[in-house]
Amino acid sequence: MPSVFEMKVSKVYPLLVAKAERKGRTKKEVDEIIEWLTGYDMKHVDQEMSYAQFFENAPAYNPRADLIKGSVCGIKVESIKDPLMKKIRQLDKLVDELSKGKPMEKILR
Repeated sequence: MPSVFEMKVSKVYPLLVAKAERKGRTKKEVDEIIEWLTGYDMKHVDQEMSYAQFFENAPAYNPRADLIKGSVCGIKVESIKDPLMKKIRQLDKLVDELSKGKPMEKILR
């Protein structure tokens, strides 16, 4: 199985959307979170780039991302040392918050 870094955006993105939609949230909200965090408009993203490239080439990574705190898969986001993994987990955390019903204005710090 490929690492999350090697996975294509076309594989990961639908999983993020499905997670939100299972809890009654929308693809539009997931797209808004992604744009806030990375600067990407998902309508114009190369879906075949790797997830690592997606974060490494983010047009405008949000400087407020360091305000994203809490656990994803039992690991504190703020304690992750690898910068790329930290960015991946920051997005995971925001989608988790969306799925748990947190209002968008609180998610987008």
